[in-house]
Amino acid sequence: MAEAILEVRDLVKHYPLTQGILFKKQIGAVKAVDGVSFDLAAGETLGIVGESGCGKSTVAKMLVNLERPTAGQIKYKGEDITTMSGRALKAVRRNIQMVFQDPYTSLNPRMTVGDIIGEPYEIHPEVAPKGDRRRKVQDLLDVVGLNPEYINRYPHQFSGGQRQRIGIARGLALQPEIIVADEPVSALDVSVQAQVVNLLDRLQSEFSLSYVFIAHDLSIVRHISDRVGVMYLGRVVEIGRDEEIYDHPTHPYTQALLSAVPLPDPSARKHRERIILTGDVPSPANPPSGCTFRTRCWKAQERCAQEVPLLAVPAEFRLTEGPAHHPSACHFAEEKRVVPTESG
Repeated sequence: MAEAILEVRDLVKHYPLTQGILFKKQIGAVKAVDGVSFDLAAGETLGIVGESGCGKSTVAKMLVNLERPTAGQIKYKGEDITTMSGRALKAVRRNIQMVFQDPYTSLNPRMTVGDIIGEPYEIHPEVAPKGDRRRKVQDLLDVVGLNPEYINRYPHQFSGGQRQRIGIARGLALQPEIIVADEPVSALDVSVQAQVVNLLDRLQSEFSLSYVFIAHDLSIVRHISDRVGVMYLGRVVEIGRDEEIYDHPTHPYTQALLSAVPLPDPSARKHRERIILTGDVPSPANPPSGCTFRTRCWKAQERCAQEVPLLAVPAEFRLTEGPAHHPSACHFAEEKRVVPTESG
């Protein structure tokens, strides 16, 4: 893998739970993110998947410094951005931009498209002199597949897919190196999702971008990602190249997720073993001891309640080279093919 442009180490975000009105007393914490680590290489797309509430969006917000972590490090080109402030942080934010999930609430309805896309130039005037900003905004509209003549229109005059293209254009305005896309297609019609994903794929090649692509749709993530990290209850439980995760998953949670992916071929569905998880996702305010997945796992044993599994290559795979040779946070990791081949 190429040299890492972004390094995340033991990232933690806990939100305090308080009691009382005048004299607030902390009685606990919601462990939204509880020790996440990964690298992002230049030009790579890292997909992050998991159920709603697993901490994906919180990670995204910390990467662009919209949320300050409780603990851990986020290193951009070797420098920890979690301790930065002032001009240093401003410079880093220019290089790490975000595309938000909801194209309806992420655009100011009182501003024109030209003002929305051009607003970053007010904060970073060195990128575009005032006399050149209109042309740059029109160029960005053209790049994302919108008519440059729409520059004076307002967000309500566009469809959901067009609004998300405007959000992408805004993210590109400062010529960043990294785009954090927080479920950028989940609010769009299925027919539009492919168009936006293909647009992001093209822009990556055109502008040499690195993506952190967050989603809960496993099919979309596989289409765009080079590597995939699977999150559960604030932690990454498995990470590897897309073919490793999708074709040779070793963590029980990943196997359960993949067994639920819809298959268009009826004959393939007949040959697939469906894994049905029992119980509900535990509360992040009171997670289980040891492995947080153990309360829903069919492999759970006494060790799982006492010892937190590390995200590492399982011992039985360390001395071999193969598709299962990737990190998995499970004491009893086992390769299990849950997605059948085209022949079934």
